[in-house]
Amino acid sequence: MKFNRRKLLSAATAASVFQIVPRRLLGGEGYTAPSNELTRGIIGCGGMGNGHMRYRGSRVLALSDVKQGSLNAGINKFKAKKQHVDGYADFRDMLARPDIDIISVVTPPHWHGTMAILAAEAGKDVWCEKPMTRTIGEGQRLVDACRRNGTILRINTWFRMTGNFYGMGAPVKQVKKAVDSGMLGWPLTVTVGSGQGFAWKHNWKGKPLQEAQEIPGHTDYDMWLGPAPLKPFTHDRTSPNFRGYWDYDGGGLGDMAMHYLDPVQHFLGKDKTSPIKVEVMTDDQHPDAVGPWKRVTLTYADGCKIVLDGDGSLKNDPYIQGSKGKIDRGFQSDIPDFHRKLAAIPDPVDLNSDFHVNVKNRQKFPLNEVNGHRSCTLVNLSKIGLRLNRTLHYDPIKEVFIKDDAANRYIHQPMRAPWNLI
Repeated sequence: MKFNRRKLLSAATAASVFQIVPRRLLGGEGYTAPSNELTRGIIGCGGMGNGHMRYRGSRVLALSDVKQGSLNAGINKFKAKKQHVDGYADFRDMLARPDIDIISVVTPPHWHGTMAILAAEAGKDVWCEKPMTRTIGEGQRLVDACRRNGTILRINTWFRMTGNFYGMGAPVKQVKKAVDSGMLGWPLTVTVGSGQGFAWKHNWKGKPLQEAQEIPGHTDYDMWLGPAPLKPFTHDRTSPNFRGYWDYDGGGLGDMAMHYLDPVQHFLGKDKTSPIKVEVMTDDQHPDAVGPWKRVTLTYADGCKIVLDGDGSLKNDPYIQGSKGKIDRGFQSDIPDFHRKLAAIPDPVDLNSDFHVNVKNRQKFPLNEVNGHRSCTLVNLSKIGLRLNRTLHYDPIKEVFIKDDAANRYIHQPMRAPWNLI
């Protein structure tokens, strides 16, 4: 699907974006050879933006933020290291620079899809915070934009690649090895909740019916909202509790679910598909503000299930349960000689966790827009089920709900003018 940039960019900025030739395609001066330094711009200087300022492998040339104080603070951090970076109130001016190779998108999630697509259209590679997109439709369009532009994209969660995985206390590749071996049987049920070592952070909840507050002079609230609906300004909506509002995120689901669920998708072998049914247990959700929920069950066509335990009622359930055995918290199993049998099986091939290697080699990152879209779909299916508070049936091939107009309206949600993804 073509992205309508002409409605998004000013005439001057649009002209420069349309003329951009990525440095990787230039054969002469300005070409980034594999041995040369990569450059980066960061959109979003607060919170996780500080972490992106520290990532090694590329030199930061520019920062952008709608809050002048956050932007100045970011610039000063580099100045203290005797490094110059340019600051932009409008991220589109940063995208117009041909000397930047990578864009880090470190904003509230209602901006992730739009900014990542614009960056791809401008010839940049993209390092995007989780969740990848706030809606399923944005994910579909980002996959298409990356395909058309040859974009290398990564989502900023790493557990399928490296590190011990929360309550397992073991790398995901060991869990995948156990699943692939068949020792547990099939189909499998994976329960994700506090009892298994995964906290859903219900503290991310919105505050409905607040009175409007004065917009700080250093904040461009219109730009902060971007494609989101126009709502009265409150400090709670914008910082740091934006995750508690459906317009911008999805509470603890938005904050943590890609960390928790992308590895599950990976070790279940579901990178190319999605669940066919969503079942929920929840009190009715407020249309604006996210509230606590009890349970979400995602069922695949082969009978595998992912159960999100929101209220701790399944705290004694194993992390993985199959017909032949189970894996509990701490990577313990009821299978006799489990660890000895597992050690005798060759480890899966290590997945590269250095995004810059993939950028230089022009190879897809292990967690990219395609499988990242599928893992983010787990998040968005859960959110839609909770908001409607009923069972949903989903077609993972067509990526639509089956005979359900109300649910399908959440796939491609309206965007506030002039922002548009058509």
